[in-house]
Amino acid sequence: MQPSLVTLTLGVALRNDILPLLLEYLPEEQIAHRHLLEEFSLQDVVTRFSPAEGEPTVTVRWCDDQHLRLSTSKIRTALQHKLSELEAQGFDTILLFASSEFTGLHCNNALLLESDRLLPPLIASIVDDHQVGILVSLEDHLHTQSRKWRNLSKSPCFAIASPWQASEGDLIDAALSLQEQGADVVMMDCIGYQPRHREFLQQLLGIPVLLSNVLLAKLAAELMV
Repeated sequence: MQPSLVTLTLGVALRNDILPLLLEYLPEEQIAHRHLLEEFSLQDVVTRFSPAEGEPTVTVRWCDDQHLRLSTSKIRTALQHKLSELEAQGFDTILLFASSEFTGLHCNNALLLESDRLLPPLIASIVDDHQVGILVSLEDHLHTQSRKWRNLSKSPCFAIASPWQASEGDLIDAALSLQEQGADVVMMDCIGYQPRHREFLQQLLGIPVLLSNVLLAKLAAELMV
């Protein structure tokens, strides 16, 4: 069977961060995974995507948990090219996980699901006027996350804990920080967070904990034909 859904990330996200969530709703043979920079060496990435001085940047995860600050405009151009390429390969649905919002991306026929475009209105409708605490993986993401969640009825509070590097103690400290800031709902918003992280924090805090990847996986599965 030709895969009909492809997940697309900017950097080197582990396939195992994404696939188990989708497999709860879709057969494995329907799913493929790509990352934007998979064809490039580290030197190629630095040469092609380094930002000019003062240019807006996006932080992208590379191998061995290294993170690169790259030009937002250059990454956006590469993303649009990649989307066209994936569509030409026959994928019907493209699920884009990105840490920044890239305006104007489009596909001619494939269904493009952008995490940063779909999640904020969905979460706003779920949480109503509750205080949301957002857990993110990197300090570099705080600025874009503030913009992403700007339309919540209450300004969210934030804490940082890497799903790949943080210890259990770091995760606890971040979660308690959100609760101390008044959060009565927590959103874990990084591709690396897993259901085990959500279950751990929900037991610790005793408040609802939402996992962005699960919400997107359910949405993608519902839209598959």
